[in-house]
Amino acid sequence: MIETVSGPIDASELGFTLPHEHVFINLMPEYRGDGLLNDPDLMALELEEFRREGGASVVETTSGGLGRDPQALRTVAERSGVAVVMGSGYYRDPYLPPHEIDRTSISGLSEVIVHDIEVGVDGTDVRAGIIGEVGCDKWYVSALEERCLRAAARAQLRTGVAITTHAARWPVGHAQLDIFEHEGVDPRRVIVGHCDSVPDAAYHVALAERGAYVQFDMLGIYTSEYEQAKRVRFVRNLVEAGYADRVLLSHDVCLRSSLLANGGVGYTHLARSFLPRMRDAGVSDELIDAFTVRNVADVLERR
Repeated sequence: MIETVSGPIDASELGFTLPHEHVFINLMPEYRGDGLLNDPDLMALELEEFRREGGASVVETTSGGLGRDPQALRTVAERSGVAVVMGSGYYRDPYLPPHEIDRTSISGLSEVIVHDIEVGVDGTDVRAGIIGEVGCDKWYVSALEERCLRAAARAQLRTGVAITTHAARWPVGHAQLDIFEHEGVDPRRVIVGHCDSVPDAAYHVALAERGAYVQFDMLGIYTSEYEQAKRVRFVRNLVEAGYADRVLLSHDVCLRSSLLANGGVGYTHLARSFLPRMRDAGVSDELIDAFTVRNVADVLERR
């Protein structure tokens, strides 16, 4: 089963899924007004457009402290007809509350995540279905981030849900996996995020070799011909290396300027542009189904 904000569904019901998106988020410390998504009416319309393109589900990776709104997520899911899986855990610097992280044991931080998954978030009965996004701001794991990653790992072992990470621009996914493995987490239950922001095919293959899911999830941010062609090559490299079952694709919508209503590509770019580009490059429909349906269902299924 997979937990959505509207309740559990069978993995077979998930359908075409975006595994790394945001519906509500507050990134204003870094992006000022552009980093605030807080309009339920607008976000319902944006998800309706995704549904019209064949979309069925979205993984909303806004974790604690980022403006997560469980009740509003449930409302948007019901209005749009899109199933939404909500995240949990602690994000990354500079969004980590230092006093809370420093004064709470790793086990105590883990208990908060487990409560989100088993009971509900922020006093509601809306439960999280994934841990994350959690991760690192730079090319190293800070002390606060390490505590949060270890808390995520311990919650994963207790609940069986997957972990999804923020590992942008630097090949810090290996350091994250090292911490998770030290805590006993199977890398096959981990999604390393933003891999397409690290232009190193050997890094992608090495992550897959360790068992992790390699997520190319900035498709809605880097939309130029050059960047899109590069990402097609990244996907084909993993397929040719024998790791098609480790590939995930998404947009990482997190800014107002990313929305269709504001001239961006919204949640529809994958279906409207990137998947046709992959087909033109010789990627089969069977593989595309794996990237957008089967692989996502496999990692989200609680076990």
